[in-house]
Amino acid sequence: MESRGAAHERHVPVLRDRIVDLLAPALSEPGSVLVDGTLGMGGHSEAFLQRCPEATVIGIDRDEEALALAGERLARFGDRFRGVHAVYDQIDEVVSDLGFTEIQGVLFDLGVSSLQLDEADRGFAYAQDAPLDMRMDQSSGVTAAEVLNTYAPGELIRILRDYGEERFAKRIVSAVVREREVEPFTRSARLVELLREAVPAASQRTGGHPAKRTFQALRIEVNDELGAWQRAIVGALDVLGVGGRIAVLSYHSLEDRITKRALAAGATSTTPPGMPVELPEHAAYLRLLTRGAEEPSADEQSTNPRSASARLRVAERTRTTKGVRR
Repeated sequence: MESRGAAHERHVPVLRDRIVDLLAPALSEPGSVLVDGTLGMGGHSEAFLQRCPEATVIGIDRDEEALALAGERLARFGDRFRGVHAVYDQIDEVVSDLGFTEIQGVLFDLGVSSLQLDEADRGFAYAQDAPLDMRMDQSSGVTAAEVLNTYAPGELIRILRDYGEERFAKRIVSAVVREREVEPFTRSARLVELLREAVPAASQRTGGHPAKRTFQALRIEVNDELGAWQRAIVGALDVLGVGGRIAVLSYHSLEDRITKRALAAGATSTTPPGMPVELPEHAAYLRLLTRGAEEPSADEQSTNPRSASARLRVAERTRTTKGVRR
């Protein structure tokens, strides 16, 4: 594969300084560990390694090309950075395998990376014709083409509605089923053409590109993003030590809903109504550090349009729950 530029030239980390400001207090002690669960091209990790000289960063990514690019970018930090090829829902296994019992910080920057969007041969971007792949880890799993060509119509409708919030899911799926019987889908341009015809013109004028929601839905299905995220946030909170902090950047309402519920549950007492005293095991074990979900500034959204839909939530662990039923 031809060289497409160094990582620092290709990636603008969303809310980088704000995230570092919020997590850095937990990473000031010697031996502290941050897990960047969505390493990408290493922009956030680089900022932490520069700002927190006592910290080690473990970078997890399922995309081997991203790991290679980030590894080059962060090589100057020596063994303070460790890259791991894994999915972020394996965070507890990764931490344990590297010999740590708990960590002091964790960051997740969810969704598709700039690397994947920018490379036409990955099939993530509807603006360029490419094989319908969309796998973040190209070494395993079903492709977007296989989803389109083999899933039952009812399942495709559910995916477009739930993951893409697509109002015209039935109409689109009817067209897909009709077309796949003529010839299986293999490339993105054919799907984009179908979507231009299936989505009403009035909706296209007000709702953005007609392929946006369908491509998002297929990507989420191909990579099991919501299932992986539900598992990942539980695993991350389990390995986060007292005083440790977690930051989550979401770009989709369903991702943010999972995040909000998990953090809100940890920040809420489970004392039964009428009980006069709160027992230790009923006390909240998280403290929310952001009021609701923070958004990038207008300036950042202007210079980095991909940040526009980002929502940041941050919390701190206030007590251990190991050995305690939650």
